Amino acid sequence: VAALPLLLHQYIVNQPHHPGVVSPDQQRHACAPQPGTSGAAARAPSTGKPSFTNAFDIRSVGCSGDPTMFEAFWRETGDAAELVIPGWQTMSYFSDVGNVCWFMEPLFDQQVRRLHRTVGNAAVDGYHVLVGTGSTQLFMAALYALSPADADQPTSVVSTAPYYSSYPAVTDFLRSGLFRWAGDANSFVGDSYIELVCSPNNPDGAIRDAVLSSGAGKAVHDLAYYWPQYTPITRRADHDIMLFTVSKSTGHAGTRIGWALVKDREVARRMTKFVELNTIGVSKDSQLRAAKVLGAVSDGYDVGGGGASRHRLFDFGRRKMVERWRMLREAAAASGAFSLPAETSGQCNFANETAANNPAFAWLRCDREDVEDCAGFLRGHKILTRSGNQFGADPRYVRVSMLDRDDAYDIFISRLASLK
Repeated sequence: VAALPLLLHQYIVNQPHHPGVVSPDQQRHACAPQPGTSGAAARAPSTGKPSFTNAFDIRSVGCSGDPTMFEAFWRETGDAAELVIPGWQTMSYFSDVGNVCWFMEPLFDQQVRRLHRTVGNAAVDGYHVLVGTGSTQLFMAALYALSPADADQPTSVVSTAPYYSSYPAVTDFLRSGLFRWAGDANSFVGDSYIELVCSPNNPDGAIRDAVLSSGAGKAVHDLAYYWPQYTPITRRADHDIMLFTVSKSTGHAGTRIGWALVKDREVARRMTKFVELNTIGVSKDSQLRAAKVLGAVSDGYDVGGGGASRHRLFDFGRRKMVERWRMLREAAAASGAFSLPAETSGQCNFANETAANNPAFAWLRCDREDVEDCAGFLRGHKILTRSGNQFGADPRYVRVSMLDRDDAYDIFISRLASLK
């Protein structure tokens, strides 16, 4: 018995082509790149979640806010948003040592300001532009910058319910002594606070203003969804701190770039310090790609440069969102088991027409009397959602992403309409 493994090894080595036996050489050959591919498939970039093949695919749909809906647009733009970075470029930590945000690429700063001037959704003159690894890092940076270091108690962080589910999780993740989550702004009592104002709101798409007012209170405005594909641009926002991200503006979530527009230089300096200590800056490669993408969006609307004949992201996004919301409202009506917020509209200064709100997420309510946990009910029918209790709301509500690829969205609509 003890000698059996040795005898078996000798047999495999001496009989490499015996049926069912794989020799070490064959194993190495199987792992090597096959002729004609040169390992290209192994080195190809990821494409995110696999697509659905047909309506009978049993995988669950929904839940995440992965904005892959925009892939179809960018596939048609050719080289407009393509970028080649030489091996020697972007090697230094530093980008612009004269800027408050010393690790921000000047081209990114330029394209951020250009896009906001094109859309008219936020003021940029007199503001400091800061870059972060997604707007989440800048949200944390704002909490750090606005919380007094010498306070007796952590600063209370609040937001009106239903609020973005990551606000409490991110605020309390490191159990900071500077700030702590304090819940719904409507029930908060006190003078010192940081109010998070998400508008249009995640998860319900409502247009929000700050509800608290105090000389010692501060507000951070999360405007990730204040773009023409989701909502009419009714005014040029000019708040003290405004957060944006390429994830929801252009769909490039994997680039992990966000930016903040900050009025006060000292607040901007403290936010920059947080990013410096947290990640020693932000990827320059990502910044340059984001700048290229933002520039391509602005080019589409540059009348002087022939923009009328170019690809227009916001027009594409608006058409998609209008169609998807029509499909969802019809599916909810056909089911009879669900309801949605009433449709609202306003004068869009960007499009120069009346436009409806078509939020990036649907705030869906289950109206069946026998269902108290809507997320659990839908999960049983292969639809993944995020429960209302994660947003400080009733679990009969769920948040549904409207930004998935067409194949996944169509299956979601079909499954929802079939539920009674």
